[in-house]
Amino acid sequence: MRHYIHRHQPPHKPHVALLAGIGAMIAIGVTGAISLYGGAPLLIAPFGASSVLLFSVPNSPLSQPANVVGGHLLATAAAVALHLVLPGTWWAAAIAVGVAISLMALLRVTHPPAGADPLLVFASDPGWSFVLMPVGLGAVALVVIAALFHRFTGTTYPLKAP
Repeated sequence: MRHYIHRHQPPHKPHVALLAGIGAMIAIGVTGAISLYGGAPLLIAPFGASSVLLFSVPNSPLSQPANVVGGHLLATAAAVALHLVLPGTWWAAAIAVGVAISLMALLRVTHPPAGADPLLVFASDPGWSFVLMPVGLGAVALVVIAALFHRFTGTTYPLKAP
């Protein structure tokens, strides 16, 4: 039973945890401001979860730019395509989530928050433009903001290619 409640995540130093929260706040705030003042909606709920990875565990493979942008684009595009041929039902949304996860794994761009994108697609019934905006441009904005923030705070991001 103990293995269910054991915390495997290593502890964060308090200042690192605070920086993670500040970084996420800045990223979502800037992206939201761009949305409001630029007239280009760039925020979707899964970006909150992307911010957890980008700022709390920036060295994770799941937090790297290819994963963040590629995962969101792939999951959303797959969901839009499936939504065109499947009804807007719970089981169709479940299929879309499964397909998105399989495709992300096969293409090595797994980004867990992108697993929520198909649910958003099936709930909101968007067209193909949704893939580019808010999903694609919003994901790119988060990665750019994360890269700038981490450079400013001295954290390595993104990881260097092997």
